[in-house]
Amino acid sequence: MKRYSLLGLVLVSIISLNLYAKPVSSATDVVVTAENSSHSDWTRISSRLKSLPVADYSTTAKCEGDWLIDPSRFKAGVWAGEDGKSIVISNGLVARVFRLTPNLATVDIINQMTSESMLRAVSSEGELVINGKRWHLGGLDGQSERGYYKEEWLEQMTAKADSFIVEDFEVEENIPTLKWARRRWALNKSLPTGKVLVFTLRGVGEVKDLKVKLYYDIYNHIPLIRKRMEIFNNGEAVNLDSFKLEYLAFAEPESPVEESDANNFLLPNIHIESDYHAGPGFTERETDCVEHWVVDEEYTSQTSYSLRTPCILDVSMEVGPDVEITRDEPFSSYMVYEMPMDSYDRERMGLFKRRMQLTVAPWTSENPIFMHLTSADPAVVRRAVDQCEECGYEMVIISFGAKLNAEDISEENIARFKELVDYANSKGVELGCYSLLASRWIGDDVDVINPKTGKRGGMTFGSSPCLCSDWGYEYFDKIKTFIERTGMTCLEHDGSYPGDVCASTTHTHHKGLNDSQWRQFHKITKLYNWMCENGIYINVPDYYLLNGSTKVAIGYREVNWSLPRERQLIHTRQINYRCTWERMPSSLWSFVPLVQYHGGGAAATLEPLCEHLYEYKTLMFQNYGAGVQACYRGPRLYDTEQTKQVVIEVISWYKRYREILNSDIIHLRQPDARDWDGIMHVNPTLKEKALAMFYNPTDTDMVRTINLPLYYTGLEKMARIREQEGRVRSYKLNRDYSVTLQVTIPANGYTWYVVE
Repeated sequence: MKRYSLLGLVLVSIISLNLYAKPVSSATDVVVTAENSSHSDWTRISSRLKSLPVADYSTTAKCEGDWLIDPSRFKAGVWAGEDGKSIVISNGLVARVFRLTPNLATVDIINQMTSESMLRAVSSEGELVINGKRWHLGGLDGQSERGYYKEEWLEQMTAKADSFIVEDFEVEENIPTLKWARRRWALNKSLPTGKVLVFTLRGVGEVKDLKVKLYYDIYNHIPLIRKRMEIFNNGEAVNLDSFKLEYLAFAEPESPVEESDANNFLLPNIHIESDYHAGPGFTERETDCVEHWVVDEEYTSQTSYSLRTPCILDVSMEVGPDVEITRDEPFSSYMVYEMPMDSYDRERMGLFKRRMQLTVAPWTSENPIFMHLTSADPAVVRRAVDQCEECGYEMVIISFGAKLNAEDISEENIARFKELVDYANSKGVELGCYSLLASRWIGDDVDVINPKTGKRGGMTFGSSPCLCSDWGYEYFDKIKTFIERTGMTCLEHDGSYPGDVCASTTHTHHKGLNDSQWRQFHKITKLYNWMCENGIYINVPDYYLLNGSTKVAIGYREVNWSLPRERQLIHTRQINYRCTWERMPSSLWSFVPLVQYHGGGAAATLEPLCEHLYEYKTLMFQNYGAGVQACYRGPRLYDTEQTKQVVIEVISWYKRYREILNSDIIHLRQPDARDWDGIMHVNPTLKEKALAMFYNPTDTDMVRTINLPLYYTGLEKMARIREQEGRVRSYKLNRDYSVTLQVTIPANGYTWYVVE
C-alpha cells in the first residue's frame, strides 16, 4: 500500500495538469460584450495568450506525492486555458482560473490535492468605493443558479455594470518579499520563489483616469496564492473610501437547514491570512480583521431555510482606509494569502500553516539564544555578556524595569550604551533593549480618541498614544536613532500597536476616524520592515510576523510565572504543547523567572540558581527541547561552577541538534501530570529525521510502549533509532509509518530519542 492512499491524499503534481504547448484556439468567435470594452483590449490580451502554453485544468486528474515531505516537484506556472478565453495559475497543488472576456473574473479555485473545485459561482475580483460610489473590479453577471455553475454558461454572461475593465496582463518571475538581512542562524535562509500574474484594469466614466493592477503570486512548493493590489491615478485626486480585495463565492462544505447562527457553520477548508492585523493577540486568529465569511443574498437555492449560509469570502477592512490617491501618491493594499487544505486533521492543518510561515516569513526561523537581563548597570551588563560568551548564549536583551530608556537619544545616553554594545560585540554577543509603546497615557492631545466618548480612554489598553500624532512620529524617530547610533541589534517592543482607531481630527498625520487605523498600522510596520532589512531582531508580543517581526509571545498569563516552581514545570510543557499547532516554535518566546516576576516569592523563582538546579535544568531542556526560546529573566545565567556546567551542557546539546529541534513538531501526548507526555520534531531533509522528547511527571520510574508516528520523517521502510547518545537499533516501520518503542522515563525526569 502506498504512503499517500493511507492518508487519503490525492495530491496532484504539475504533471497531472496535462500541460503541453499548442496553439490557443482561435479568438475570432469571441464577442466582446462588455459595455466599455474595446476591440484593442481583446486583441492585446489574445495576442499575449497565444504566447503561453496551454493547460487542461481538469479537476479529475490525480497523482502521487505529499508536498509536506517532498515539495520539490510542485512548481508554479501560468498557462492559457484551452478555450482561448481564460488563463490559469497553478503549481500542481492549487490552481486559480480566470475568465478574460467579456471581463476579468475568477471562475474556479481548484484544490488539486483533492481534485475539488472550491467555487460554486463566478466571482469578481473585488470592489472599490471611490468618492462614495461603488465600482467592481472586473466581474460577470448572468449566473442565475448560484449553487453551482457550468462552463457553457460563461458564454451568456455579461460584464458587471460600473466595473473596471481588464485591458492587459503580464507574467513576472520573482515574488516580492520583505528585505531581510539574514545575519544570524535560521532554519530557512531562502526567500520564496514562484510566478506573478499581473492584470491591469482601467476605469471608466468618473474613474477613467484610474488604473488598477491586481497581483496574484503563486508560490513554488506550497499550495499558496497571494493577492495584492495597486491603484494609479492620472487625473484629479480621488478618495478611496474602502475596498474589498476578494469577494469569492465558495461552495459550502455542509448544508444545515435550520441553523441561523453563522458562527456554527462549517467553513470551506481553506486558510486565509493577511499581513494586515488590528488588535492585540499572539495568534493570527486573534488579530485578523479582514477575513469575513458572509451570506450570498443571490443564492436562493441553498439549503439553509433562512438563507444565512456564510459562503462568500469577503476580504475587506472593517474601517477605512479613507485615503487620497493622487498622481504622486498611488495606493498599495495589504496582501491576502489563500491556502487550501487537504484534510481536517489538526496536526496536518497545523503543518500547512507552519510551512506557510516558514516559506513567506523565513526571518521567523531565526532563533538566537538569549537571556533577559534585569539591570542596565554597566557592571551587571558586562558580567552577563561574559557569562553568555562562556555558556554559548548569543544575545542579551536588557529587559523592562532595567532603567534603559530607548527614547533618550542624548549624547550621554547613546555613548553609555554604545560602549556596552561594543563590549558585547567583542565577545561575540549581541545586545538589545526594551521599549514600551502602547498602554501608556501621554496626554489629551496625543492619545487615541475614543469615537464613542470623544475623549481618550476606554480603548484596548485603556489609553494609548496615537501613532499618527506628532508624539508618535517623534517616538519612532527616537527608537530608530537609538538603535542606529548604539549599534543594538534587538528590540523587544512591548505593547505594540493594538489596532485602536482614533477619532481625533487634530493629529497631524491622519484625517480622522476612518483613516486612523490604516495609517497607524503602516507607521509601526514601516519600523519593523526597516528592522528586518537591517538585521534587527524584533520581539513583539503581537502578531506582526508577516511584517518583519521575528518573535511573538507563545501565549500565557504573566501571573502564572508566580506559581511554585514544580507547577511551572508542567505549565511550561502544556504551553509548549498547546501553542505550537499553528506557529513555528522558533517564532515564539516563553518565560522563565530566575528572579521574582509578578510575585510568588522564593517558591516561584530559581535564584539562588545553585539551589534549584533540577528545576533550572529541566526548564531549559523543556524549552530548548521544544525549539522555544524563553526569556530567562534575571541578573545572571549562573552563580556557581556547577550551575555554569549545567547551562553549558544544555546549550551544547541544543546547538548540536539545533536544526531538528527547530523543525516541525508532531504532538504525541498532552501533559496532564498523570502519565507520560511528549513531542517529536520531524524534518525529512536532515540526517536526523526526528527527535522525540518524553517526560515523566510522576515520582516513580515509568516504562511505556509508545507508538512513534514517523510518516512526516519521509522514512518508508526502516528507521535507525537511538536513545540519547546510546546504541543505534534498526526498526521496521509499521504499515501506518510508525514504530513501536519501549521507553523508560526516569521519575520526574525525561529522555529523548533520535531517529535517522
